[in-house]
This record gives sequence, C-alpha cells and structure tokens, in this order.
Amino acid sequence: MLIKVQKVNPDACLPARGSREAAGYDLYACLQAPVEIPPHETRTIDTGLRFELPEGYFAGIFARSGIATREGLRPANCVGICDSDYRGNYMVALHNDSDVVRVVSPREKIAQMVVIPFLSLEFELTEELSKTDRGAGGFGSTGR
Repeated sequence: MLIKVQKVNPDACLPARGSREAAGYDLYACLQAPVEIPPHETRTIDTGLRFELPEGYFAGIFARSGIATREGLRPANCVGICDSDYRGNYMVALHNDSDVVRVVSPREKIAQMVVIPFLSLEFELTEELSKTDRGAGGFGSTGR
C-alpha cells in the first residue's frame, strides 16, 4: 500500500519500521531543541509530517514499548486516531507517567503508527436485541 506523506519541516524523519515484520512504523520528534516533560504532565510533540491515508483506513498512534517501560512516556490518549480525511500535522501528546522530568530529544522515536482498515457502520434503533447465553453479564462475568 502506498501512503503519501508530506514533510512540513525539512528536519522531519520519515516513519520507519524497526524490523521487516514490524506492524508499527516509528514516528520521530521533529524538534529544534529538547523538550522537557515534567512528572504527570503532557507535552505535544510534532512529527513534522502530514499523511494522506486511503479511504477506509485510519492511523492508530500507539506507545513505543521501550520509552513507555523505561521512561514512562506514552501517548496521553493511550491510542491516537488519525482519520483518512485529516491533512494536518501528525502530533503526539506524550504524557509522563513517571515521577521525574523526562526529556524528548530531536529525532527521537516517540510513538508508532499502524495503518488499520475499519468498517463504516450504520446504526438502527430497535426495541429489542437478540438473546445470548451471556446476556448483560459485564466485567468478570465470564470468569478468569
């Protein structure tokens, strides 16, 4: 699949996979200088890139396991969604879950992007739903 990408900033890094079979493409910080993220705060980090995704797909923006586990940095909304009709810069709101100041450096890997197909839905209002064995059983109702 071909994805059109525009560099809004000449210093921006194109997304790259860490291995041939990786599902996620690393997104990089497009910064002029390092950015500090105080404990339990969020800073928006620009990638310097814009994308044109095909209709019927979206870009899921996920944490990178390395900086999430070692640095306590993750996307503030846990999973970002960039729709195919969005043409603005891809930004990552990084949240610092740790108790110390973290620093994001220029060209540092900050998140990973996975392009995912989705189904377009219509909703039909009804008075009744079909019956199942589980019914309305919620959290923990199916056991451990």
